[in-house]
Amino acid sequence: MKKQLLLGVVVLGAFGANAQFWKISEPMVLPGTVNTGAEESMPVFSKDSSILYFTRTFDATNTGGEYDQDIWYSRRQPNGEYTECEKVKNINNKFNNAVFGVSRDGKSIYLLNAYEGKKDMEKGCAISMQKGNGWESPTQIEIPTLDIEGDYYGFHVNEDENVMIISYKGPGSVGEEDLYVSTKSGGAWSAPIHMGSTLNTTGFEISPFLNKTQDTLFFSSNGHGGQGDADIFYSVKQGSWTSWSNPVNLGPKVNSSKFDAYFSYSGNMIYWSSNKESERSDIYMAYILTPPPVSITCSSTNMSTYGVKDGRVNATVKGGVEPYTFSWTNGATTGDIMGVGAGEYTVTVTDAVGQTASSTCSVTEPPAPMDISLKHFFDYNADKLTIEEGKLKEFVNGVEKIVAQGRPMVTITINSSASYVPTTTFKTNDKLAKSRAQQIEKELNQYFKSKGMDAKVKVQIIAAVVQGPKYEGDFDNQDKYRPYQFIELKTK
Repeated sequence: MKKQLLLGVVVLGAFGANAQFWKISEPMVLPGTVNTGAEESMPVFSKDSSILYFTRTFDATNTGGEYDQDIWYSRRQPNGEYTECEKVKNINNKFNNAVFGVSRDGKSIYLLNAYEGKKDMEKGCAISMQKGNGWESPTQIEIPTLDIEGDYYGFHVNEDENVMIISYKGPGSVGEEDLYVSTKSGGAWSAPIHMGSTLNTTGFEISPFLNKTQDTLFFSSNGHGGQGDADIFYSVKQGSWTSWSNPVNLGPKVNSSKFDAYFSYSGNMIYWSSNKESERSDIYMAYILTPPPVSITCSSTNMSTYGVKDGRVNATVKGGVEPYTFSWTNGATTGDIMGVGAGEYTVTVTDAVGQTASSTCSVTEPPAPMDISLKHFFDYNADKLTIEEGKLKEFVNGVEKIVAQGRPMVTITINSSASYVPTTTFKTNDKLAKSRAQQIEKELNQYFKSKGMDAKVKVQIIAAVVQGPKYEGDFDNQDKYRPYQFIELKTK
């Protein structure tokens, strides 16, 4: 097969940012009457795959004769074959004709070359609208600075009709034909931009095919090595239109030692042109083998201690096609997440061919430690309470337990009180109340410092007051005055 004045098609499927070529069935020649003794290439499908447009060369019935190139079409039959081929009406002339894109609704087609009048032709591209059983006269598409001087060139437009890939020898070309991109904004196309040396070589790069999500480009080249004359490759967009991953060869099921190009896919089928079995090319096809469905389950490890975010969720993926990408509701993108707090976490996995699955797991937290308190009643003039005494020892043990259960900071509040019974030891009842508070504050601070817990336990005097009934000289009336001689400790 010789390299012709043709190019790519509209992509009807999705391939994905983490592109990986599918597993496919054994290739076969397209069934039906599309392939003949002439040369068939450039398969372009309507969105529902019901109509196949293709280019036929070396057919004596073509408009310009045997060495002309006409656009033909065939409708898919109930058995899946494409038969009853006809030439597209009102479009073909004595020059090279080809379709390189079809709109979503099928009512407009993109055409190789710009038509001027009935007989003239310019190198470029055009668009034609459906009219009855035929098509209106094509309208030239203006692409600034595009100046095609060589004999070989082609075009491809994406499904959204706002990105056009052009192959020709233009400004900055490093080979026979390079790939360029033009984008459409506000109804106007931009000047073509060279797509970079990762894609383009000193050979030729032709027949581009951009996937639906615009991140994977298929093309044919004789400059990246491979099986033979020209092979079909794919490359993944790395950000901008000039940044692409290293091209990957589609392998020996698709590529041969001869000329392989004009790759496209529609539904669960891939199509391309090759002359691997004869001098002239035919259209080949293969089934995309459905990969096993992807599924994901998760298992969680709960937080060990209140307030300590040491929870974990592990994801297990089955099926699908590697590599996988992960997206968690907390923003993580790893397979497992660690160091998480209490809550519900959903993970979505996407495999290399775009299949997705989700799973949700919960991480729980132990209950918050209960606050504790202590209220101790003093005898007259007493102001000391030591750790060795039962009540206070039990209290500080409780504080240690709260800290061990994960509370990052425990505050112990102190409220002290003295009655109005006169004190000769402290001179004033106010000094007695303050002494009770200060003595217990000192005792607690020393204890927790000795335990290395002074950064986690804070002791705070809240109040030191004198209160209760007025003293009436009834010193022995303990029931009356003792309720106002106390120290009260609480955690928070």
